[in-house]
Amino acid sequence: MICRKVKSNLENLLFDPESVPADVRSHVKECTACSQELASLEATMNFMDEWQAPEPSSYFDSRLTARLREEQREEPAGFLERMRARLLFSSNMHMRPVAVGAFALLIIIGGGTYAGLMTSHPAAPVKASATVEDLKSLDDNAQVFQQLNALDQNDQSDSGGSSNKL
Repeated sequence: MICRKVKSNLENLLFDPESVPADVRSHVKECTACSQELASLEATMNFMDEWQAPEPSSYFDSRLTARLREEQREEPAGFLERMRARLLFSSNMHMRPVAVGAFALLIIIGGGTYAGLMTSHPAAPVKASATVEDLKSLDDNAQVFQQLNALDQNDQSDSGGSSNKL
């Protein structure tokens, strides 16, 4: 048997041993750790039975009311001090759900951002128009056009004299 299951039944074994299953009782007899735990629990219960609460002093009520009046007359603490006291000492404010909600929101935002970065593809380049492509090819072939212009000028100078012959 698992000790963890037995330890959940130790208080029942201490107060009402007849309600505990027989296998739990036999495990406690065999397992030294569980029997020590039961003995420790029994010693604690015996000590609590013997303990007597101390009597408060005769001036307790008058000192308590005077202290309460002093606290009521004092200036209220600043906002930050009140929030600090509320977080540290307040028993009715449970911050665990707020912290879990904030953490979940942080994970959702971070995960969404990460997923967006992982799925985003670089934008496809915008295709230029035919005119822009022609101008680019003209710029790339500028040397060729300069040579053609030089040949045209040579032809015009040579054909200038020959055109009179026609």
